[in-house]
Amino acid sequence: MIAQFLSDWPMWASLAVVCAAIGFYMSDRWSMELVSVCVMAGLLVLFSLPGAHGVDGNPITAQDLLSGFGNPALITIMALLVVGQGLFQTGALEGPTKALLSGYDRRPIRTLVFAFAGVFAISAFVNNTPIVIMFLPVMSAIAQRMKTPASKLMMPLSFISIFAGMTTLIGTSTNLLAAEAYERIENRQLGFFDQTPMGLILAGAGIVYLAIFSRFFLPSREGLTEDIASTSSKQFLAQIEVTPGHFLQGKKPVAGMFVDLPDMTVRMIQRGERAFLPPYEDLTLKPGDLVIVAATRAAIQHVLARQPDFLQQVWQSAGGDVDDQGRPDRLALTEAVVAPGSRMVGRTVEMLGFRRLTRAVTLGIQRRSRMIRTKLGEIRLESGDTLLLCGPVDAFLELRQSRDLILLEWSQTEIPLTTKALAARAISLSLVIGAASGVVSILHAAVLAAVAMLVTGCLNYRQASRSLDLRIFLVIGAALAMGMALEKTGAAHMIAHGVVNLASPYGTLAVLSALFLAVALLTNLLSNAATAILFSPIALSAAHELHVADPLPFLLAVIYGANCSFATPIAYQTNMLVMGPGHYRFGDFMKFGGPLVFILWCVFTIFAPWRFDL
Repeated sequence: MIAQFLSDWPMWASLAVVCAAIGFYMSDRWSMELVSVCVMAGLLVLFSLPGAHGVDGNPITAQDLLSGFGNPALITIMALLVVGQGLFQTGALEGPTKALLSGYDRRPIRTLVFAFAGVFAISAFVNNTPIVIMFLPVMSAIAQRMKTPASKLMMPLSFISIFAGMTTLIGTSTNLLAAEAYERIENRQLGFFDQTPMGLILAGAGIVYLAIFSRFFLPSREGLTEDIASTSSKQFLAQIEVTPGHFLQGKKPVAGMFVDLPDMTVRMIQRGERAFLPPYEDLTLKPGDLVIVAATRAAIQHVLARQPDFLQQVWQSAGGDVDDQGRPDRLALTEAVVAPGSRMVGRTVEMLGFRRLTRAVTLGIQRRSRMIRTKLGEIRLESGDTLLLCGPVDAFLELRQSRDLILLEWSQTEIPLTTKALAARAISLSLVIGAASGVVSILHAAVLAAVAMLVTGCLNYRQASRSLDLRIFLVIGAALAMGMALEKTGAAHMIAHGVVNLASPYGTLAVLSALFLAVALLTNLLSNAATAILFSPIALSAAHELHVADPLPFLLAVIYGANCSFATPIAYQTNMLVMGPGHYRFGDFMKFGGPLVFILWCVFTIFAPWRFDL
């Protein structure tokens, strides 16, 4: 026994590294990036020792352990993150979300159902992290109108996006990583819709659970609803100058409103020395007119994003001689408050030379005491005034040191390039069609789509690089190395043999059910990607132990179990995204998501004989 243990020491050492990694990941004392790097270093040192070899007697080289960082599945995941970021930056999904909210007053329940259906449909084909980010304010607005706490909707938003990930090959990174193991070990490819039938059954059961029990198990805590309501109603005084070729040139009011300025109130039109006040009748806008409007920040941002020429005109009219290169590629909006005792008090923006001082343009001014009806350049600032600023992102970094302005950094958002929304939608649709039809592999489709996002200007290189999450890259790379070590040293086969011995007396279904439950529990403690990588070779080894003709059901059991990331906020990134807006605690996920894991396990066990003809 001792001699056998000593001869198999690389296998036991690999298992020890994996168990230690799981423990450190769960402790959350050190960052996942640091733990992943240490795991890689530990494995490299381990297999450089004399006698450290695989079960076949061949050495496990550094190239084997580091091959995960060039793994096609990992490259595909990174490319899909870039595609998702392109959809987010262009605001490609803003139109549908606004259409949903526009009909809420008439059909509230129907709007809520359509919103969740939209999340499900899109998340099945696109990385769900940007989708959840896009729908967070939508759910907050719906919660506000329903007069219900945001905590009742935020966790279901995350869970529904996870349900959708179970239904297609590109739904989550988990599926792609399991498919890579399937192709490497079995030399077979997982089809785009192979997991769809059972995935839809599990998703249906999960949605029923959400619909029934969310009102009982979810806490009633206020999230971002009140904050969004207060900021969204804040009115800024803004000024639009009509220039030759301007989108407002030649426009006339309809029932006193300008349809090209949605959600804005035109307070005055200045034409030379003459000022026109509402109501406006028989008035046609001409070059040189100044349109003074009262609008929320969202309304101003909407017009800026939809009219890039208008943004360029605003930028140049505020001091075009300052920057010969014109408008920067990355512009953001933020708010700043004039500090008490500021040198800006009593002076106008034009007198200050604000653009030269800060490299930012003042788009609007908000004064709590009253709404002013005058030109923007004639308003003398007071302490407490809120300025809506537009400028390069690095300009706002410099403003942090200002003693004259208090920068509200939480309010900073980049202006989406909504003129590229159609291109982003077309690229994403081409990705899905190409991968689903088999015309190109998912790797080629994802990389081509990511490149197309950059070439068409849907996002720039900095935005693309920010979407390449270092945590995902390192965790998946380390998990692939651990999976390689378990496979090469025979640890995966040993674990599979143990699972088969325990469950095989009860039949193949028992083995499948045990695999699903083990993966589902571990995915909430580690991560779905790492769990899928570790258990995929184990599941395939179990299939061979049972002499099953088709190992696909065993792989799908791992995929479905690894997607049951409901019981902890650390299990999946969308859970972390909704934790703040929903004001959730760690225990809230255990209370609401824990039972969901076991319900899906029971549903899988019941329907597996029918789906897989067992």
